[in-house]
Amino acid sequence: MRDTWPLLKTTDFPEVTRNALEILQVNLGYLCNQSCLHCHVAAGPTRKELMERENIQHILGVLSRSSVHTLDLTGGAPEMNPMFRELVVAARERDITVIDRCNLTILLEPGFEGTAEFLADNEVQIVASLPCYIEDNVDGQRGKGVYQKSMQALQRLNQLGYGKDGSKLTLTLVYNPTGPYLPPSQQALEQDYKKFLAEKFEIEFNQLFTITNMPIARFGSTLISKGEFENYMNLLKDSFSVANLQGLMCINQLSIDWQGFVYDCDFNQMLNLNIRHPENQRKLHISDILKTSLEKIPVLIADHCYGCTAGQGSSCGGALA
Repeated sequence: MRDTWPLLKTTDFPEVTRNALEILQVNLGYLCNQSCLHCHVAAGPTRKELMERENIQHILGVLSRSSVHTLDLTGGAPEMNPMFRELVVAARERDITVIDRCNLTILLEPGFEGTAEFLADNEVQIVASLPCYIEDNVDGQRGKGVYQKSMQALQRLNQLGYGKDGSKLTLTLVYNPTGPYLPPSQQALEQDYKKFLAEKFEIEFNQLFTITNMPIARFGSTLISKGEFENYMNLLKDSFSVANLQGLMCINQLSIDWQGFVYDCDFNQMLNLNIRHPENQRKLHISDILKTSLEKIPVLIADHCYGCTAGQGSSCGGALA
């Protein structure tokens, strides 16, 4: 895989400063039942990296004693970490909102029976990847047969109450472009998704997030191989909107990797841009968070940050504008 960091490290992106920590996004490991082209963590079935119990306990310590109100679980397929359920239950006991970044097909995999029911029982918010509502586009990006399995999983979630009016069970779908271009209007695309999925599959969901593909990892490598990297970076920079700076997720969110190290966002995580301890400059670990104030420290930036500010903006919570 081609390394994009040498093309990103020199930047004129504006300075960004952190506020109080509110959201903890935890990568439970790179093991996944899929290998998607756009995946910025290069997850897949052969990956061995999984967060272990010691770091899970540190996560729970932060949730118990800090200003964090939301635990955002990602991967890989976070459900494939053997301690996924234990962590979810412990977080909910602490009245923490839990988000599961679910690829949908994991809910149908042997050995994961009952996962959908577990998520519903614990009122876990599901943010589910569905990069398009057209079958060929989804299978082209995520693998043959993924679309139909995703539809089955969504129907199962609807049966449990997810995505239904008046239900506490929130179901959000996520769109990623299938090529080197920006997402369309999130609001307009959400209506297209809702109309198509309701008419063809009787599927309901609450909202759609559109997320810009970052020029890193698999996607960035593909851009380089096809000679499209420079054009894509020019698109991101030409589409820069200063208004998006105030909504950047790195302002109030931390990303934790499977080893417990701390980053401003999961994109920085993939580029090994660790947050450093303000006193001795060693790599900051989740075990340090309760003893170290990160307010008002600068966010580590590079040219990939233009992906979050281009057009309508992009974050783990969808468009910013």
